Amino acid sequence: MMEEGGRAMAAYLRPREDGRIKDEVAEDLADVAKTLGNVAEYWLADPQRTVEAQSRLIGGYLSLWSSALKKLSGKKARPVVEPGARDGRFVDPEWTSNPFFDALKQAYLLTANWAENMVEEAEIEPHTKHKAEFYVRQIASAVSPSNFVLTNPELLRTTLASNGANLVRGMKMLAEDIEAGGGDLKIRQTDNSKFRVGENLAVTPGKVIFQNELMQLIQYAPQTETVLETPVVIIPPWINKFYVLDLSPEKSFIRWAVANGLTVFMVSWVNPGPELAGKSFDDYMRDGVLTAFEVAKKACGTEQFHAVGYCVGGTMLAMTLAWLAAAGKDVGVRSTTFLTTQVDFTYAGDLKVFIDEEQVANLERKMLEAGVMEGRQMANAFNMLRANDLIWPYVVNNYLKGQAPFPFDILYWNADSTRLPAANHSFYLRNCYLDNRLAQGSLMLAGKMLKLKDIDMPIYSVATREDHIAPAASVFLGVQLFGNSGRFVLAGSGHIAGVINPPERGKYQYWTGGPPTGKLDDWIARAEMHPGSWWPDWLDWIERQDGRRVPGRVPGTGPFPAIEDAPGSYVKVKA
Repeated sequence: MMEEGGRAMAAYLRPREDGRIKDEVAEDLADVAKTLGNVAEYWLADPQRTVEAQSRLIGGYLSLWSSALKKLSGKKARPVVEPGARDGRFVDPEWTSNPFFDALKQAYLLTANWAENMVEEAEIEPHTKHKAEFYVRQIASAVSPSNFVLTNPELLRTTLASNGANLVRGMKMLAEDIEAGGGDLKIRQTDNSKFRVGENLAVTPGKVIFQNELMQLIQYAPQTETVLETPVVIIPPWINKFYVLDLSPEKSFIRWAVANGLTVFMVSWVNPGPELAGKSFDDYMRDGVLTAFEVAKKACGTEQFHAVGYCVGGTMLAMTLAWLAAAGKDVGVRSTTFLTTQVDFTYAGDLKVFIDEEQVANLERKMLEAGVMEGRQMANAFNMLRANDLIWPYVVNNYLKGQAPFPFDILYWNADSTRLPAANHSFYLRNCYLDNRLAQGSLMLAGKMLKLKDIDMPIYSVATREDHIAPAASVFLGVQLFGNSGRFVLAGSGHIAGVINPPERGKYQYWTGGPPTGKLDDWIARAEMHPGSWWPDWLDWIERQDGRRVPGRVPGTGPFPAIEDAPGSYVKVKA
């Protein structure tokens, strides 16, 4: 274990010694200390509040002490505090049956809950409180007794049974993961050796029919004799790779759409290097979205198309539609579908923890030096939003149990990150998350002031109930800003699983109701719940827009010859 530990340490230090990585941990720790200092200052400013806070914690410990003594004497004792129903850290029976581990678990939960309550009750500036809540959750997750060998009964049994072989295997994987991260820890969440893009992921047949320096456009091959005349053009996020919509064949939204008679075009964004640092939102709109629209229409010989935007791809789509309206241009958008898309960032969730003037300025400085934002930074931020699901279980399983994770296609995609050009990302952070100018109607893009109320067309908008990236309340608020709020659908599960939910699996549910007005909770109270996937509901809606059919279109046989097979080469470039 010590030998493997030395290898891990060397992998960590090597890129720092040769200057490839500049550690800026001190800046992050300073912000944490400053934020939590504001909470402490509130409680220490008033002696009565200080005593109240201390008494609350000590009272919990005394109750736990009494309960633990009863349990040690063989008597039954009700727990002072219990983990949440969805907390998977303490499922091992010994966390309850063993008095020592039971007391340790409850002491931890008492302390963590107390710290969270101290932040919640502190009367401090809202953004500072939001950051403090986030930091306290991260610290509490990190110091959980489930994360350490000597305080986790399952890890103790495993270590004793294997004479520590689990720790040797774990340290070996730790060294490998630091090397794979180029000096930073890149936690493996799945068995990467089981997946290959273009071999068992993103395998829906099609051709790349157009490309420029920002994107490739894929046209998928028909699987039915006739197809709907109006094609579908999908704008995915550029902060992730598009194949989340084309995972394994049984999970692929694209394959399902094509199999149901749709002609589908997909934008595959470039994985940019420093040479594209100056590419702005304007460039992504003109050379990405608008170009994809025109190519798709010419390839199909149609004047209209259905536009679909996913996550930040939907945000860019909304900006493009507002820009077209401001410019008085009609490019033939027959309908628009927004998947977990925010246009009003008032309730944008925990990602706003990373967005304030100081942090954005610091990020811009780093991007100015590198030209891009490295994909691992965005991936780490997303993982931190659900640390107890996406970080610590893998730390325990990989490095302490010494077990390799199971193959899981969504987690492979999640780790297949992409870089972000400096100018584009800075524009997005400042105008959306920081200043919320799109929602306010004060955002200027390519010489036009964008007004969301000018977007007046059939709209289908999907939010997911447990979304931690585009919270449902945020999506619901945003759709009310369009000139036509359209059909709002709330799907079960989260940002990925709620969208990638094939009907054949019969999982989750979705809600439909009246127009999205007022508050989300009131809308849900009046909505109708349907079991399973929202995909068939969307397909019915698309067919109602224009049900005319034509013979299936073979990609590459029209005005745009095939360049290469789908999924193309851009998506295969690693960050």
